[in-house]
This record gives sequence, structure tokens and C-alpha cells, in this order.
Amino acid sequence: MMCIAKKCGIRFQPPAVILIYENEIKGKSRQRIMPVRNFSKVSDCTRAAEQLKNNPRHKSYLKQVSLKQLEKLFVFLQGYLRGQSLAETMEQIRQETTIDPEEDLNKLDDKELAKRKSIMDELFEKNQMKKDDPNFVYDIEVEFPQNEQLLSCGWDTESADEF
Repeated sequence: MMCIAKKCGIRFQPPAVILIYENEIKGKSRQRIMPVRNFSKVSDCTRAAEQLKNNPRHKSYLKQVSLKQLEKLFVFLQGYLRGQSLAETMEQIRQETTIDPEEDLNKLDDKELAKRKSIMDELFEKNQMKKDDPNFVYDIEVEFPQNEQLLSCGWDTESADEF
């Protein structure tokens, strides 16, 4: 069955993922309710999203829904189960999906580092200029002002004397 996903959301009581899709052949809008079972406030949201997306009953419907979106819906559900407000959960998601430029990535464990790298890759892909973009310019030449005083760094002055 070919379907085009239009909207995807979460229902808190009883927990379920709701997908509004359009049947490609008939052109009718439909709603599919996928119950969320065995999910608690300590469950792994990534794993739950993968299990739902790979479930044979829902696989064809969730083909166009990204794993990140499903994971975010499960984070909302988890926040609800923990007693957090919607605003608190949204703030938590914002903090997890943005990168602090002052954060020392050398101090993170492997799992957190991989998460930060995937966020950076996603941001790079989003901002990358491709040949097909209307504002793409092949060879950009930029003139930097030379009238300003150049600042020297302490690390390169000593090495110049050694050569």
C-alpha cells in the first residue's frame, strides 16, 4: 500500500502514535493509531522509535516519517510520564538538540559524543550549499581588509626564531 504521511503526533492517554496519511491510490485522508506498549519513564526513546518504525504492521506507513521525529515524539511521551509540562519537555529537547560552542567535547563519553556529532552532521547538511541551489556560486573570492592591525599569537613567534 502506498501512502503519503501528512502529520504525525503523539497521544498521551492511552499512549499511541497517531499518523495522518493520504492513500496515494484513492486520495483519501486516513488516520492510523499505533499503540505504544511497554514504554515507561525510564525507557530508551531511540530504541522505542526504531522498534515502532521497524514493526511489520506499521513499517509501510512510517516509511516517510523520520526516525528523529519519532524519537522526539517518544521524548514528549516520556516527559508526560515523568510529570513534566509540555514547555519543560520542549526546553529539554531544545537543550539536547543544540550544541554549546563552549562545551568541551573531549570530556564526553562515546555515546554523548556520537550524539553531538550527529547533530553537527545534521546541521551541516541543512546549511550546505549544493550545485542545485538557486544561490549557489561556484568560485567565491573574498577580499579581507588589510588596513587593520594584525594580531599575533604567542605560539608562532618563538617557532619563527628557531628556523
